[in-house]
Amino acid sequence: MAIGVVLALLYLSPIVLGFIGNPHWQHRLERWTPTIAGLTIQATTGLRGLAISPWGGLGVLGIWAAVALVVGALALRLRDA
Repeated sequence: MAIGVVLALLYLSPIVLGFIGNPHWQHRLERWTPTIAGLTIQATTGLRGLAISPWGGLGVLGIWAAVALVVGALALRLRDA
């Protein structure tokens, strides 16, 4: 189940953002998706056109990883005796 949730988060978030009609909100929300943040880390040229800077993308991925670890620890604590 956890793998399905992660894959849905990675693959469905850019698709859902494509349906947002307001470009300002689409740009703001794009900065917090793990897929876009991960792709900006790899960018070396055209940095002004990106939704977030490479260092900012690394920070966003760090936040996503920390949240996943906390949720996993809470699930383990609550389910396992």
